[in-house]
Parts: sequence; structure tokens; C-alpha cells
Amino acid sequence: MSVENDILEFIKKMNECWTKGNPQELENYFHQNMIAITPTDKKRLDGKTACVNGWSAFAKNTKINLWKEYDHKIQIYGNTVVVTYYFDINFEMGNQKINMSGRDMVTLVNENGKWWAVADQFSPFPA
Repeated sequence: MSVENDILEFIKKMNECWTKGNPQELENYFHQNMIAITPTDKKRLDGKTACVNGWSAFAKNTKINLWKEYDHKIQIYGNTVVVTYYFDINFEMGNQKINMSGRDMVTLVNENGKWWAVADQFSPFPA
């Protein structure tokens, strides 16, 4: 399996954690020093615990009906990788049904033979 395939599998499995109902498994994907910029938080999420809690809160408060990611671009820089892709999500939050499309950029590092997400920034497409 190529490095690109390993990374694509990492991203897909990482996203399955929170879209399929077990966001605590993100502990196995998020680096201890993970940071994230999200469209709903004013300040960055700082550290693994804050990021896992953020994804977990979203998954707990929604019913995800559809998650689709596509057009992945993987850029490798030694032990660091930047992955960008687009997504479509359909979810229910309370009485609201929300359809959203957007983009995500995840930075990975390889430490001791294991990939870790160290940074994530995602947002819906501009109106």
C-alpha cells in the first residue's frame, strides 16, 4: 500500500469515528497537541481533549444522515502531510434539517511510524 493510500485510509477512518457514532475513538487519531479552527467556535480548539470534546459534542447533538468526502489532495512534505478535500453533510439538530457542503484541511505528522492529525481547519463553502 502506498503512503497516499495509507493517508487516505487514515482520513476516512478518522471521519468515520464521529460520523458513525463513536467520536471518542478520535483519541487514536488526534495528536496530543492537536489544534482546530472550526466555523462555530470563536477561538481555536487547543489540544487533543478539546478537539475530541468538540467533535463529540457535535456528534452527540446531531443525527448525521449523510457524510461524503471527495476530491482529496494529499501533499507530502517529509514527515508532514497536508490533506485537503471537499465534503457534503446532511444532519438533523433538534427540529432542523441541515444540508451543508464545504472544505477541510487536515495536517498530519508521522511520529514513530504512526500518523497523527495535528491541525484541522474546516468551513462550509462561502455563500
